[in-house]
Amino acid sequence: MSQKPKVLVGCPTCDIYGYCLQEYLQGIKELTYPNFDILLVDNSKDEEYYKKININVVRAGYLEPAIKRIVNSRNILRKEVLEKYDYFLSLEQDVIPPKDVIERMLAHEKKVVSAVVFNSYKRKLLPMVWKESRDKLRFLNPEELDPPRLEKVRTVSLSCLLIHKDVLKEIEFRYEEDKKCFDDMFFSNDLKERGISLYVDTSIKCKHLIKNKSWKEIQKY
Repeated sequence: MSQKPKVLVGCPTCDIYGYCLQEYLQGIKELTYPNFDILLVDNSKDEEYYKKININVVRAGYLEPAIKRIVNSRNILRKEVLEKYDYFLSLEQDVIPPKDVIERMLAHEKKVVSAVVFNSYKRKLLPMVWKESRDKLRFLNPEELDPPRLEKVRTVSLSCLLIHKDVLKEIEFRYEEDKKCFDDMFFSNDLKERGISLYVDTSIKCKHLIKNKSWKEIQKY
């Protein structure tokens, strides 16, 4: 029997995620897929948070603004995947997926597959999944998640996204200084530019630990 694809699970992190570290570690521990490793990239100002992370973690340089250090950290993960793995599961530290998330994503045999992660927009919880309509992006409405299915979409966040290494060979994580948005959008745009289809499995819903998260004091862009 052939070996199951090797998956790297990880994300950039910093000390603002201390509130959800233990729950994230527990969620990782409960994943049922038999062939994965975990790697976090800490880009905090100092090493205090780094010392608290009780799993595989490396330090990245602290850069301003936040988007610069996030992209730098994500490309450290990209390099690791290209050297040693078949897939990268971008799993942000405030996201807790179902235990069998990797198996369910791999079963689709697609290059890029997202789970559903909700976020708060104007006091409404909406999935971070966007469709394109008349050259404009719109949220996939919660009621559109049923029936459960695999659907091609335009844009997703990097919150819980499985990416094949062949895609990462073509696309590096990036941002543009004059545009006020995160690298999720640029990654989705780069997929479209290269004709790589992006899918969401609407049956895979993750817990998003956003209640105690605060970006108020952070320069994002």
